[in-house]
Amino acid sequence: MSELINNREHRQEILKEVIRELHAGKSVEEVKEKFAAVIEGVSPLEISQMEVALVKEGLPIEEIQHLCNVHAEVFKGTLEEIHHPEQVPGHPVHTFKRENEALNKLMDEDIKKALDDFKAEDSQENIIKLIENINLLWDIDKHYSRKENLIFPYLEKYEITSPPKVMWGVDDDIRAMIKDAKLSLTNYQGNKDEVVKKIEDAAKEVKEMIFKEESILFPMALETLTEDEWISIYMDSDEIGYTLVAPEKSWELKRVNLEKKEEKQGLTEGGFIKFETGILSTKELNLILNNIPGDFTFVDKDNIVKYFSNSKDRIFARTKAVIGRTVENCHPPASVNVVENLVNDFKSGKKDSESFWINKGDLFVLIQYFAIRDENGEFIGTLEFSQEVSHIRALTGEKRLVEEA
Repeated sequence: MSELINNREHRQEILKEVIRELHAGKSVEEVKEKFAAVIEGVSPLEISQMEVALVKEGLPIEEIQHLCNVHAEVFKGTLEEIHHPEQVPGHPVHTFKRENEALNKLMDEDIKKALDDFKAEDSQENIIKLIENINLLWDIDKHYSRKENLIFPYLEKYEITSPPKVMWGVDDDIRAMIKDAKLSLTNYQGNKDEVVKKIEDAAKEVKEMIFKEESILFPMALETLTEDEWISIYMDSDEIGYTLVAPEKSWELKRVNLEKKEEKQGLTEGGFIKFETGILSTKELNLILNNIPGDFTFVDKDNIVKYFSNSKDRIFARTKAVIGRTVENCHPPASVNVVENLVNDFKSGKKDSESFWINKGDLFVLIQYFAIRDENGEFIGTLEFSQEVSHIRALTGEKRLVEEA
């Protein structure tokens, strides 16, 4: 572990050197080799975490933005995608990529032709045609808005903060460049070369952002977000809208219809449930579970999520979209293998429980997993219980219901 920390600290020192050299006036080409050596074999997620650490040390976001350009240049043409949910039509990343394809086509074909015509003759007809194409390019605002308002909040939840801030700043710069280019056309005063440069510069920045999204942002988000979170992004995307193209088709989500499954067993929404030690109404049981301090999630023996508690102080976000889906959708992709191995140990009888604990901001969270077995020892499912325990760790002495005389 100490070697891993030392390696990370060494890489961060090299990153600082790269930033200082960029600040001193060196070009991306000049520092590219040094940066590439630092990040060899490192995932986009770890690079973003290093950038977060640099910001926490006081490095201005603007300086990280320079580093982002180097990051993009180094990875250009070399990143291999490990996860491929983005290849499924309807998945938010699939839609983002289709929009990027449409944007590239708009810039490489329609805007290029309109700009060439304008260069040859700055007639009113050619100006109007160019304005029409710039208006289409402005549709990119929806693409950026979905990214900023739907993806970035989830990344920030996992404490990936500096890449979203940097990218949002560049998005705003691009918006301003497109607006400025259009304004120069609507108020055209014969300054052809200036207008052409503004449009070409805007298109260049759009292309750079497309590359940064597809080589850095999307792989990082796919590595970090759970499928449940992608479902929430998918559900909220229509409200913001799409750029140039709509989703190819609805995202087909495979899930078990648990309500129908339980109805076949004679269970209903109302009524009472008889336990070995008492009887509760479904309302009482629901309220009890939602008032226990902590988060419960139950996954059945087929790895299907059947239930989660909904207390007001949930530690980890859940939405109803996760019900009926497999267990890996409750966890970030980076931790899925650990959870799957643990469940397999429960099923085989190798383990009955396991605990983990993490710092989450100001919280100290204990995460416990329990194998649920019936009276015959048959595996029924897995119970996950997460609890914020910093107040428990801080307890000292005694506090009794009744003070001793």
